Amino acid sequence: MTRVILAEDDPAIAEPLARALGREGYDVVVHGTGQGAVDAAGEADLIVLDLGLPDIDGLDVARAIRGKGLTVPILILTARADEVDLVVGLDAGADDYVTKPFRLAELLARVRALLRRTHGEPVDEDEVQAQNIRVDVAAHRAFQDDRELHLTAKEFELLRVLVAAAGTVVSRETLMREVWGADPNGSTKTLDMHVSWLRRKLGDDANNPRYISTVRGMGFRFETPGG
Repeated sequence: MTRVILAEDDPAIAEPLARALGREGYDVVVHGTGQGAVDAAGEADLIVLDLGLPDIDGLDVARAIRGKGLTVPILILTARADEVDLVVGLDAGADDYVTKPFRLAELLARVRALLRRTHGEPVDEDEVQAQNIRVDVAAHRAFQDDRELHLTAKEFELLRVLVAAAGTVVSRETLMREVWGADPNGSTKTLDMHVSWLRRKLGDDANNPRYISTVRGMGFRFETPGG
């Protein structure tokens, strides 16, 4: 059974969230302290980590977990919605974040997507879908409602990766590696160009995105319904 560690000291958040995760079929262990999460991290498949813990700041918890050499995915819960904190959080080793107050459905979708990306559930399934976008991987065709999108090979791969991880931030490094097979530390100008072209074909507006949001300093997120 997939084990999720929930590091949250507020019972009003921890208890309903633990119940919801349990209903999804996860084995949930709640810790009210950062040190508890650090100590238990080696037994976890995913960690949901509140930044405002009583003993250790959540960012330091994430750093400590990464310092142990663990690659377990970390989903941050934060009321600190400003960009600097979020960028620092991902630099500390977090994989994604949800800002409080959050919708339970959104958080559960992000948990599922992180587990899918990090635990070997194939991203190259026969078909992936989000909103009204459907990507038929086997046939190498993509559709917006019933309209076929005419995409280049790289645009198709970019859309496939983003849709497969819908609801979560996909880092620039991940996109460069998965779509271009490139050194993730290299220039990402080509990524920005392809995102721009893909948005145009989707009829998307970068300033008011329906599909692909830019998360500054991190990467891109394909939005989920109502996201």
